[in-house]
Amino acid sequence: MAFAKRIRSSLPLVTKILKSDSLSATHGSSAQRSVLCPTFTNSELSKNFSTAPGKKEVKVKVPLVLFGGSGNYASALYIAAVKANALEKVESEILDIVESTKRSPTFSQFTKDLSVPADTRVKAISDISTQAKFSDVTKNFLVILSQNGRLKNLETIAKRFVELTMAHKGEVKAIVTSVIPLPAVEEKELKETLQELIGQGKKVILEQKIDPSILGGLVVEFDKKVFDMSIKTRARQMERYLREPANLDSL
Repeated sequence: MAFAKRIRSSLPLVTKILKSDSLSATHGSSAQRSVLCPTFTNSELSKNFSTAPGKKEVKVKVPLVLFGGSGNYASALYIAAVKANALEKVESEILDIVESTKRSPTFSQFTKDLSVPADTRVKAISDISTQAKFSDVTKNFLVILSQNGRLKNLETIAKRFVELTMAHKGEVKAIVTSVIPLPAVEEKELKETLQELIGQGKKVILEQKIDPSILGGLVVEFDKKVFDMSIKTRARQMERYLREPANLDSL
């Protein structure tokens, strides 16, 4: 009961901070947008996933810029899936194969074991993709991961790929961490606040996480921002404040 009261008492503060902070993020120039959302036209990786070389090259704008190797693979897969008009199917298939690695320790070990010869990995993945009736885009993508020894990064790549598909659908993921599950009323209020900040044309997808270590309060993450209003963080801030020498001039 006490935890529930802490959550309710934190919600108005969350709303206030989110709204005040959003003021600085509501203005963005078209130049900034062009930097954040570049147009890929000559991605060699995405070409390797396509199956219609005779068609005219289609320009695909990636909704988010992802960095690192996993980001590059995810972006290339996104481009290929959009060109093939199979984004939802590819997303479902990639998530299915990731789920399979979680359910099967043997398959998981296979994807991570680099001692397995490349041709063996490729044949196994190709057979699995055929049996599962995966699309050509997904099958070719998994084959390339096998050839390059990147199957071990499949889960990370899949997460980055989902970021792109969510952005494509206008969905914004928000993660709220609390000690106990957020009551339905508070969850609805927080979601409405985030939806108001994000604006029309986008949909908030709220994900709850339970972490007793924060002691109470809330931690809200969305749009690459973290709003930490946990009791744990407040206690640390108070401890640092008490350790600092008293400022006599302010007395």
